[in-house]
Amino acid sequence: MTVDNPVSSDAPVAAQPPQGEGQQVRLAIDERKMNTNYANAFRANATAEEVLLDFGVNVSNPSGGEKEQNQPDVVFMINDRVILNYFSAKRLAITLGQIIRAHEEKYGELELDAAKRVRK
Repeated sequence: MTVDNPVSSDAPVAAQPPQGEGQQVRLAIDERKMNTNYANAFRANATAEEVLLDFGVNVSNPSGGEKEQNQPDVVFMINDRVILNYFSAKRLAITLGQIIRAHEEKYGELELDAAKRVRK
């Protein structure tokens, strides 16, 4: 696939536009209306047809004061929902795996257990 990218960076494109055998497709990427959001948490759900990914931030004791009875310790504030078909979800999973593998090869393993990351 040939990527014609006059508007954005040289980031790899995981989307696979329809194409015939051996046919090259020129793809232009337009990031002018793109939004950027931060997420430190996500939730994943699925139906028979789609994968739903909710992204947001965990907020500790959002009231800011004393914790009241039955108030949660952390609130997951969802900012964005991305809905993918299973083909796109699989391409995303493969791409994320490759990115994480390259990061760990360069910087070392990412420890998911926060207690093990704490230095004494």
